[in-house]
Amino acid sequence: MKKILSWMLTALLAAGLFTGCGTKEESVPGTLNEMDVDSYVKLGDYKELGVAVPLADQIRQVMMEAYHSYMPAEDGITDRVVQQGDGVDIDYQGKKDGVAFDGGTAQGAFLAIGSGSFIAGFEDGLVGVMPGETVDLNLTFPEYYSSEELAGQDVVFTVTVNYIVPEVRDMKDSVVALMGVEEVATVAALQQDVFNYLYVNSSDMDDIKNNVLAALVDQCTFKKLPESMVEDSRKTFEDYLEQVSSHYGIPAEDFAPAYFGLEAEEFAQTFGEKQVRENLALQAVANREGLQVSDEELQSLLEEDAKNSDSESVEEFMGDRTLEEFRNYYMSEKVIRYLISLCPIQ
Repeated sequence: MKKILSWMLTALLAAGLFTGCGTKEESVPGTLNEMDVDSYVKLGDYKELGVAVPLADQIRQVMMEAYHSYMPAEDGITDRVVQQGDGVDIDYQGKKDGVAFDGGTAQGAFLAIGSGSFIAGFEDGLVGVMPGETVDLNLTFPEYYSSEELAGQDVVFTVTVNYIVPEVRDMKDSVVALMGVEEVATVAALQQDVFNYLYVNSSDMDDIKNNVLAALVDQCTFKKLPESMVEDSRKTFEDYLEQVSSHYGIPAEDFAPAYFGLEAEEFAQTFGEKQVRENLALQAVANREGLQVSDEELQSLLEEDAKNSDSESVEEFMGDRTLEEFRNYYMSEKVIRYLISLCPIQ
């Protein structure tokens, strides 16, 4: 139930990023970046939001695996035992009833200890092993393993730990440069590149974004909100509530109390105002930091997203949304990414 609710609310909040500024109040221009947002919100210390980004282990693991593919073996660590969290270079062979089985043998493979990449007991069995040592691991494949031949079967993996991959602080720019990735020739650049990848692909990123956005809004002081923006946003949430509730075959007036603990009208108003506060705060940061989405960047992002969505054209991808609505959305993403970059990674 919690997962379903999270998905629905995320969809609704994402939709809210497209809310415009309306035309009911002459003092409010038609686009967010043209507004005098300082007349509606006062920023606090947005550079110290007190939010930690739990991506350090993921960044470290991805960097070690990429680095391992290009590093000389002689750069590996061989003077201490394997510990939890290490990345190691290993040779292994798996046997069932004394016979090697398909897919169970490799040389020079990378493994992050504690990642859960191998069957239960494999990684734990290497903790405490000294590079250069060979151990036999008596293990059992899961009962519902994908291979019928191995499912639930007892096997023996003979594993040699060749070396431990250096930590990020000990990586060399010269090795990173061998990767041939455009604009990634140093360890620092690789770290940023991995962060950018995880920003898009990490399963934790939605929670991180929400936490950062909530912290930003909490340290702001808001004056009276622009009525036209609130009305547009309220209508957006009202429409999406109708769509989601109809998907489940439940009237909106029954769906909102059951899933969100709010009456339908209260739900739309509450989250409509919440979204307006977020948009105003994000735009205020964008103004302060000089962050913007140029026409060229906007077109490039639209083309990329249209391609990724399998749309025939940018126009098909955009639907009835305007360029300025998409500009606002991409600007919001840029500001959120900037705020996350200021948070300590742990």
